[in-house]
This record gives sequence, structure tokens and C-alpha cells, in this order.
Amino acid sequence: MTSILAFAFLPTPIIIVLLLLTMGFALYAQIRVSSAYDKNVKIPSRGRITGREAAEAVMAQAGITNVEITETRGHLTDHYDPTHRRLVLSSENYRGTSLAALGVAAHEAGHAIQHKVGYSMLKTRMALVPVTMFTSQFLPIIMFAGFFFGGFGRGGGLILDIGIMCYAVLTLFQLVTLPVEFDASRRAKVELVKLGIVDRDEMPGVNQTLNAAALTYVAAFLGALLHLLYLLSLRRND
Repeated sequence: MTSILAFAFLPTPIIIVLLLLTMGFALYAQIRVSSAYDKNVKIPSRGRITGREAAEAVMAQAGITNVEITETRGHLTDHYDPTHRRLVLSSENYRGTSLAALGVAAHEAGHAIQHKVGYSMLKTRMALVPVTMFTSQFLPIIMFAGFFFGGFGRGGGLILDIGIMCYAVLTLFQLVTLPVEFDASRRAKVELVKLGIVDRDEMPGVNQTLNAAALTYVAAFLGALLHLLYLLSLRRND
């Protein structure tokens, strides 16, 4: 952590350049996700198993019988809700039999397995959710106050300190999210092959979809971190 925070002592213009590069990387990650998903959602799996059936099979293999699988509208709105023990799949992945649908569904089932086995990083992320949600709702007000009243320049004081605390929370949350998402994808890939849902020669399509999605989590972490370092650099120069 000391080595990471040492970047706060870089000149502020350099941090701004890094922040802009990270924004570019985030855009690239979103394009990669859309491209990989759009490509592999058109490739049907040989087994013709739906995303719902795949998620159900992966959870059953892990002895999970108390998680509801539901369908929702929207594009890539898939998620696992640990509070209500609910696995939510977008319609295209709930009903779809594509390599992309199976990868996404198994990934969300991977989160359910993490929950069952008490995966420490998932428990940590769950504990951080309430404060992160509050911070996310509160941060726009702080940013507006900072820029409107000149609070992020010299003499920023309290507004700047609150902004630093908010981004510290967001950075920690995004950092913890990385191993949670990577581990869920790892579990998904293993189970899809082990259960015979996807043949090994079909896995490149699944891997491409999940690996592209992982880039978005990396981009989110880097974005939060560099915003934090930017505010720390302002505090240093204050």
C-alpha cells in the first residue's frame, strides 16, 4: 500500500494524464466486452443447454439448492444477490444457449458457490456494500461542492478531506472486487468443462467473454485509485 500511495507524490499534471489514460482504458474495456459478447452470443453451444440450466447445474454440483434463478430485462444485467440468495440473469442469457450465455450464467453461479463456501473476499465485499452505496450517493454532492466553491484547490480543507475518504472507500471496494470476480470466472470455467456443459474446444468463446468482462473491473479499480491519488496530490500541495 505504501508503494501505491507513493504515486500521490507525483506531480499533479502527471496524475491527471494517468487518469485520462485510465479513462481511455475503461472505454477500451467496454468495447472489448461488447465485442466479445456480441461475437459469442451468436455461437450456440453444442449441448443446447440454456443459461438457466447451466447455472442450475453448476450450483447443484456444489450442493446449492436454496438460490432462486430469475429472469430480468436489460443487456448484461446479470448478477448474484447474496442478500436474497437470488441469481438474476438477463433474458438473453437466461434463455440463450450461446457460449456467451453459458459463460455469464456459470460466472454468476460461481458467486453463489463463493457464498456457500464462505469465500473471504466475497464476505468482505458484502460488508463494504452499505458504506460504498452511501459513499457513491454522497460523492456527487462533494464533487459539486468542491468544484463550485473551489474546494479542490488550495485551502480545500474539509471538502477535500471528505472527497479523499469517499474515494478511499471506493478504491478499497474495487480492489476487493477484483479477486471476487476473477475467482468466480475461474470456478465457472472449471465447472462448465467438468459437467460437460461445454466441450473443451468450445472454451475459447467462454474465455473470451469472461476475460473481456474482467477488464472492466480492472478499469474501475484503476479509475477509483487514480481519482484518490489526484485528491491526495491536491492535499499535498495545499
